[in-house]
Amino acid sequence: MKILIADDDPVSLRILERMLQQSGYEILKAHDGREAAAMLAAPDAPRLAIVDWMMPGLDGPGVCREVRSRKDDRYVYIVLLTAKQASEDIVSGLQAGADDYLTKPCHPAELEARLHTGRRILQLEDKLVEAREEMHFKATHDGLTTLWNRAAILALLHSELSRAVRDRSPVSLVLCDIDHFKRVNDAHGHPVGDEVLREVSRRLLDSVRLHDAVGRYGGEEFLIVLGGCDFPNLQVRAEQIRQRIADVPFPASDGALALPISMSAGAVTIPEWDGSLCLDPFIKQADDALYQAKASGRNCVVFAESLVLA
Repeated sequence: MKILIADDDPVSLRILERMLQQSGYEILKAHDGREAAAMLAAPDAPRLAIVDWMMPGLDGPGVCREVRSRKDDRYVYIVLLTAKQASEDIVSGLQAGADDYLTKPCHPAELEARLHTGRRILQLEDKLVEAREEMHFKATHDGLTTLWNRAAILALLHSELSRAVRDRSPVSLVLCDIDHFKRVNDAHGHPVGDEVLREVSRRLLDSVRLHDAVGRYGGEEFLIVLGGCDFPNLQVRAEQIRQRIADVPFPASDGALALPISMSAGAVTIPEWDGSLCLDPFIKQADDALYQAKASGRNCVVFAESLVLA
């Protein structure tokens, strides 16, 4: 594990380095507080640090305060190395943001024990962050397809429209529905139906840009948000998305021949939005166009007229 040691005294720095080398740490050295603070701000910065209290430019507590003032998800565990033993000094260092302290000269066994505590706390913090990210993912993504869920894709649509207001750019929507999906479930079973949903999701993601968004709107319906996409581009891209689904049959794990799958879609461009209306009119336009596509024989795209706001 990487660790930063900061001390302006070369002798103390070398002694500390030798202690830590015996414990297998990868050591980075800083010779003053400013250098230490800069190194701890790097993207690949160590998450363990031993910082001497007395240093020129920026002292140990100052390094702690600077590190704690940053908005960073990766926590740095800082041990303050000090010759001060008065309780008020120790309290001052801990209030500055230090996690622990060591009194000079430190004993190797005590140093290792305190760093072991730091590693344990960092591991716990990593687990908490991982659990938080997993909970956030589950709250915003569909469990089967891993696409954005309905609430999340609508929230992203709202954010995209707000950005479009600032940039004076259009936003386009494509509301898709798998044709005759019930027949797939009835003929091949729900496990195959789930495979189809996952493969449709994969192809939809492959059909859009990285900054576009695809969500499972419900059942076999999907909502695609295309930022910066005007109506002429929408006509091209919506047809490409439809072809991406329909042109290559879907493999089926139940031994059946590849399944012919297609989608119907309703698409609309929102050329402007002043934020005064809810999203319902735009979604309704796309939904009405989707209904027309299904009524027209399926496996096609119907484009709704753009909603122009007064």
